[in-house]
Amino acid sequence: MTPTTTTPAADSKQGLSHELIRLLRPFWRVTLFATLMGGIGGLSTAWLLATINDGLHAPGGASGRTIALFVVLCLVTLAGRAAAGVGNSMIGQQIIAALRKDISARIVCAPISAIERYKVHRLIATLNGDVDTVSAFTFNFSGFAIAFAIVVGCIVYMLVLSPLLFVLAAVAIALGMLFNRNASRRWTRHYEGVRGAQDELQKQYRAITEGAKELRLNRDRRERVYGAQLSGAADTIADLKTRAMRVFWATDAASSTLFFAVIGVLLVAQYRLGVDPRVISGFVIVLLYVRGPVDQLASALPALGQAQVSFRRIADLTSQFTSREPYLLDDREGQAQERLTMREDITLRAASYTYASNGEVVPFSLGPVDLTIRRGETLFIVGENGCGKTTLVKLLLGLYSPSAGQLLLDGAPVPAERIDAYRQMFSAVFSDYYLFDDLVARDPEMIARAQKWLEHLEIAHKVKVSDGVFSTIDLSAGQRKRLALVHAMLEERPVMMFDEWAADQDPTFRRVFYNEFLPELKRQGKTLIVISHDDRFFDTADRVIRLSGGKIVETTTKIEVAREG
Repeated sequence: MTPTTTTPAADSKQGLSHELIRLLRPFWRVTLFATLMGGIGGLSTAWLLATINDGLHAPGGASGRTIALFVVLCLVTLAGRAAAGVGNSMIGQQIIAALRKDISARIVCAPISAIERYKVHRLIATLNGDVDTVSAFTFNFSGFAIAFAIVVGCIVYMLVLSPLLFVLAAVAIALGMLFNRNASRRWTRHYEGVRGAQDELQKQYRAITEGAKELRLNRDRRERVYGAQLSGAADTIADLKTRAMRVFWATDAASSTLFFAVIGVLLVAQYRLGVDPRVISGFVIVLLYVRGPVDQLASALPALGQAQVSFRRIADLTSQFTSREPYLLDDREGQAQERLTMREDITLRAASYTYASNGEVVPFSLGPVDLTIRRGETLFIVGENGCGKTTLVKLLLGLYSPSAGQLLLDGAPVPAERIDAYRQMFSAVFSDYYLFDDLVARDPEMIARAQKWLEHLEIAHKVKVSDGVFSTIDLSAGQRKRLALVHAMLEERPVMMFDEWAADQDPTFRRVFYNEFLPELKRQGKTLIVISHDDRFFDTADRVIRLSGGKIVETTTKIEVAREG
């Protein structure tokens, strides 16, 4: 028996369908109600057109019954449209909110390594551009749904009015559908190209903002970034969108021609076919009226193509972050409040970490490493750039899971379900830190402590705390790092990690950091992990380990450092 195989395209469609069903499931009752009301509104519209046609041909004019039916159908049509519009709009915005929260939750709960592998500009483009594109489509979805219901109702009315003439109209409708199907495929191809170019455009936006200083100092780089890369991406987007809209308007013109051709044929053939004038006028009224909803549905096709491409990108992003660390956002049995404590030591036993392969480049590997950090110890990690210092720290802090070996706390392995509680022992200021502009706690005691640290770190003259928010974070590199240190100190964690913290400080404050600040933290019982290149201050450490090529090649104690000094 031949095994069943699926193509990537089929897998993609299945993934999109699964994602749509998952997002719609919590709102299925409202979705069903809005859909039914839209259908009732559409059918009522067709019935209303039939009533108008009957009134026009009634001997002696419209009767009281016809007028009453007209009023009732108007009310039902309006009620159906309003209910469908409100319901679909609410569902659309709820889905977008759920989508934004779901993507954000996946990123928050994803392993750090997965986030680092995913390009930042792609991540931002999806969170902003793709979600906004889907949001714009869902905002107009109620109008599309009502238009579709009206078209279906009108088709039913034409079928009831005259099966013979309906066949003629159906041929035109089928041709229009073929035109639109072919156009939709071409639109989708164009918009897939647009979406790829938008990733590149987002990347170059970051280049001209974050690299503004470098671009002013290097004319060749500036001309390449703006003249070739950014302008090239912008031109590609404009060209592909122009092609897509050219297809759209050509299809729109063909559909209009078909509509009026059908009406012309009906007018010419009414006597030859012996069709009642009432039937002919009914068809003409319906075709003229339904032209508006059909145009509305046709105009939805480009938006639908963009939404499909964007939703496929969103589904791709979510598939990249399917691995979820437990309990990061779930307070299960108090897990979110748990914080482990170090009684004796933290140990890496035969631990190693290998980065994912990137093309033909051999991935960097750290380890195997055997390292124990004792409570209250000040450990310096030193070595050349790229030797694995930050990777080692991320293993120690539980941000990376060892590819092999173990992470132990007081001699016991740290299980995956308690890794978040383990991390709560640490405060850290990384070399690529993110500076938050507000405090987690807003109580007066926390604000007073923050103000005290601002003064101690000599930035109180530039930064104040108001309503739990720093007045500014627009500071020099060294001052921003001091502000990041304020955050770390306010957390009051037993273990603190500093990744080249003093690198951006002036000589005076650098000396204060090593000779006063770190010794004071040690006296308070803190365990300190410091990545440093400042060999003049290595005597501050209890122990210095040197890395090279991802391995610990030298360990020096404080006494040995003093002797060497």
